[in-house]
Amino acid sequence: MDLEAELTGFVAHLASRGTSSNTQKAYLADLRDLTAFLDDKKRELDLESLRDWMWALSEAGATKTTLARKTSSAKAFTNFLFEREKIESDPGLRLKAPKLDRGLPKVATEKSLDEIFNRLQFLATTDNPAGMRDLCAFELLYATGMRVSELAGVDLEDVDYSRALVRVTGKGNKQRILPFGHSAQRAIEAWVRDGREQYRTDSSPSALLLTSRGKRVGVRQLYSLVAQQLAQTPTGKAGPHTLRHSAATHLLDHGADLRAVQEILGHASLATTQIYTHVSVDRLRKSFDQAHPRA
Repeated sequence: MDLEAELTGFVAHLASRGTSSNTQKAYLADLRDLTAFLDDKKRELDLESLRDWMWALSEAGATKTTLARKTSSAKAFTNFLFEREKIESDPGLRLKAPKLDRGLPKVATEKSLDEIFNRLQFLATTDNPAGMRDLCAFELLYATGMRVSELAGVDLEDVDYSRALVRVTGKGNKQRILPFGHSAQRAIEAWVRDGREQYRTDSSPSALLLTSRGKRVGVRQLYSLVAQQLAQTPTGKAGPHTLRHSAATHLLDHGADLRAVQEILGHASLATTQIYTHVSVDRLRKSFDQAHPRA
């Protein structure tokens, strides 16, 4: 069996299911590592070889997270081969991933975020369209809990100003409608009216957020914006997912329904969203210990 050819077919299969290019690249990198191991050891694709690959990775210092991801990649690939009758049985069914030590997500305090918004608002002037765009981006990310990849894909027609809603396309090309508040709406309207026009060119896409050259703002630029802003607060070094975690936690802190938060975040399972209840309970415990006279 030509594993390289099968890898090409597997990546095409992932693309047909709507997986992102980054996800496809991650699968391909993991599986090329596996095929290189098999070639080097002159081994077949079976359960023993998969376990030996895992052991070799572990001995080389791979973390549990890395091992879990590579296990998932291998299982997806062997399932793909089995369903297409390229192999007689699926060895990935009996391959177990290491149990991850799942900690609570990092969350920025509301005070830290207030500091960021005050700083961004100061910079958001008509003389500084980049500042207006950055404020718009940060307001939307925090208001909706969307991923930076989702924000990068938002177009002008995805924003419903009358109802304060934005349509985003998430994992698996699934769309969802997210509400945003007055602060985000003011930032969006100001950017579109006074900032975006300064960057727009005849060849600009309909993207909500544009670069100074009139191109669609990319994920890396948004990641950098969030990371730089959070690094200037007590939250410290963190990425956009911390902002997403913060939005979910703060919603729950202020009485939002767990299922509503699940819908907003686009989680397929309520169990994924439930980790935020632990963060809220932890905060409640801390507040109780600090404030209650009989704590």
